[in-house]
Amino acid sequence: MGNTLEGMRISPLMRLRAPQISRWQAFLVLSLFFFPTIAAIAQKSATQKWKTLPFAIVRYNDDAPKSWNVYRGDRKGIYLVRLWKRYLLVDTDSQSVFEIDPGKVRSTGEEVELASADIPADPIDTTEWKTKNSGPVLRHRFRFGQTGNFMELQIPVMPNGRPAY
Repeated sequence: MGNTLEGMRISPLMRLRAPQISRWQAFLVLSLFFFPTIAAIAQKSATQKWKTLPFAIVRYNDDAPKSWNVYRGDRKGIYLVRLWKRYLLVDTDSQSVFEIDPGKVRSTGEEVELASADIPADPIDTTEWKTKNSGPVLRHRFRFGQTGNFMELQIPVMPNGRPAY
């Protein structure tokens, strides 16, 4: 017979078998390996950066507050307003305002960071929403509660009506 393998019989003990794993086991192993990476990406994407909105104006009871700033995010019509030591998330499309815990907002120069998990589920009670497009400025005015104070945001827009930022 010689040294060729053609005529040799291979016994069951000599066969090398690849380990049999199911698809679920493979998925489990891969998910455990990649889970920290996926969690880190999800954590990073859940934190949104807000940039200062230049030339925006905040009025509180028809007067300018001593300390304020308006930030814009990625979505049109949603603004983060710092009013003294408070932060308010103003959604002009749904006409709702959310109070944000100042400890959850991280300031880095001209930008602030806010995690989407830190936005409360229930908005503040607001009434008397009025939105007016008066040429170069889009004005949003609302009242806190039924008899509370007024707040007005003046957002600069281009002549075609789109936001200037």
